[in-house]
Amino acid sequence: MWNVITLDGYFEGNQNWDLSFHNIIWGQELEQLSIEQLKSADYLLFGRVTYEGMAAYWTKAEGEGEVAELMNKIPKLVFSKTLKTAEWNNTTIISENVSEEIQKLKKEEGKDMYVFGSANLSEIFINNDLFDEYRIGIAPVLLGSGRKLFRQGIAPQNLSLVSTQQLLTGGVILKYLKQ
Repeated sequence: MWNVITLDGYFEGNQNWDLSFHNIIWGQELEQLSIEQLKSADYLLFGRVTYEGMAAYWTKAEGEGEVAELMNKIPKLVFSKTLKTAEWNNTTIISENVSEEIQKLKKEEGKDMYVFGSANLSEIFINNDLFDEYRIGIAPVLLGSGRKLFRQGIAPQNLSLVSTQQLLTGGVILKYLKQ
């Protein structure tokens, strides 16, 4: 999992795509981390809402640097029971057996899979113990309200902190592995 949250735990504000706090943490270091993560990815995984927003943004960002190039090139899996077509190149829609499909992919040789945003999908993966690693960027902001990334009722898990990276923007990147 890769996500950016506020210090008080919100991954977006009160509206879908209210991500203004991302501008506070974004900088050269986070751009480099994004490039490294994308280069190590076999797949990007999205729920429908995140997929639609990402597709709308990144398909128009072609020619805007290495992050855009990688986002448009890497195979994407979108998990949705309602989405019927996917216009973003290299996208496959998976409408059933979400956890089973990820378990199959995890058994294959290859690189990493990253879930970006997608709180509902992430909750399914957390509750089915499918994440091996959590990478969380913390923006130095108290938002006060919005959508929490980790909602009440998720399956408890013990994690081990394996690295921290302080950013010049005041943000912090935390990397945890499940125990």
